[in-house]
Amino acid sequence: MKHKLAFSLASLTLAALALSACAPSTGGSTGTDAEGDEDVTLTVWSWRTEDADVYNAIFDVFEEANPGITIDLQTFKNSEYTQILTTGLTGTSSSGPDVVQVQAYNRIQPFIEGGNLVPIEDIVDGLDNIDPAALEASLGREDGKIYGVPFATQAIQMFYNKGIFDELGLDEPTTWAEFIDVNEALADGGYTPIAVGAKDDWTLPIVHSALATTAFGGDVFGDEVRSGEKDFTDPGFVQSIQVMKDLQPYMPADVTGVAYTDAQTLFIAEQAGMFPGGSFEINFFTTQNPDLELGMFPVPPVDGSSMSEGVVTGYQDGAFAINAASAKQEAAAKLLSWMTTTEFGQLFTDQTAQPSPVLGVSASDPLLKEILDTYNANPQKYLLYTDFRWGTPAASEIFNPGLQSLLLGDLSAADLAQQVTDGVSQWLTTP
Repeated sequence: MKHKLAFSLASLTLAALALSACAPSTGGSTGTDAEGDEDVTLTVWSWRTEDADVYNAIFDVFEEANPGITIDLQTFKNSEYTQILTTGLTGTSSSGPDVVQVQAYNRIQPFIEGGNLVPIEDIVDGLDNIDPAALEASLGREDGKIYGVPFATQAIQMFYNKGIFDELGLDEPTTWAEFIDVNEALADGGYTPIAVGAKDDWTLPIVHSALATTAFGGDVFGDEVRSGEKDFTDPGFVQSIQVMKDLQPYMPADVTGVAYTDAQTLFIAEQAGMFPGGSFEINFFTTQNPDLELGMFPVPPVDGSSMSEGVVTGYQDGAFAINAASAKQEAAAKLLSWMTTTEFGQLFTDQTAQPSPVLGVSASDPLLKEILDTYNANPQKYLLYTDFRWGTPAASEIFNPGLQSLLLGDLSAADLAQQVTDGVSQWLTTP
């Protein structure tokens, strides 16, 4: 479903929340729940190591307004987080988290189905202050209940270094031919044109979405696949995969051996002209290099595309949820209730330069505002992440390593498209 990142002002009152009747009496970090006067420490887990300082500053605001509740934020490397979280939520250790950052769509479902998370409609206030499309990403597929407060609606586009573009006399490209010319000029100027780290295959669909959504036609194509009119062997989708291979000469040498963090460093160090990525990169880039002049543009339509303009794609990054094994669900619910307020949403957007799904929040960062304005002009989904991960195997389980094999030269675009089709057909029901 297309949706705009719309914002409308609302005010909320935080209320005292009762313990959930199903909450066990063990689990979570040390401390006593906030029913009496005793202090509580809430352990919060996140995969956003880059934003740890920012989150701590935001949580300081909550702690000041809620004396007696302390937030202990613990962040983990994103590539290791899923396994760590699985152990923390399903293990028998009492050192697990109270509140967890969970990924959206199909990634939250195993924890819901396993009874590891608490449905929050009856214990968290203010959910009607959240973009409904954002809430959908944290619904239980079987019971339709809400299990998390979404924290960011991310957008994917091409970032570029304005200083390098000015040095080489380059403008933002508006056609595919101009985009190729920009890549050539960057390479001739001694820069890596496109900073990509293909060693971490989870990043490759983001790169694909930024570079090639126009090749397959965006959301219209997704509708056609769900209706049975098309599948992933459609020439447009095959072309979108081939775009990745065709642009490989403009990526770092031996790109499959380059880590995501290496690609970030290449761009931050101003050795690369462009970086295809999500809005979640802005704060990290500018914090690491305050002199970096960031710009953005939607990559122009691939030749032969049915789309007339480049697009920015969007998705829900994840949500904060409550561990069912936590003994501190009253305090946890109070924290999540605060996360639905305009105060939190505005702090989050201002401090992380990421768009909050809380209604009433606006982007003060000029670059983020440009991203949101571009997205809202023609909102398109980060399609394989949002729409084709609901069965086994999820499209991304095939596509992510498949793109890596493509860049290694071990798989053709047509063969990868067939693999995705065969995998998704095992569970996708069409009319």
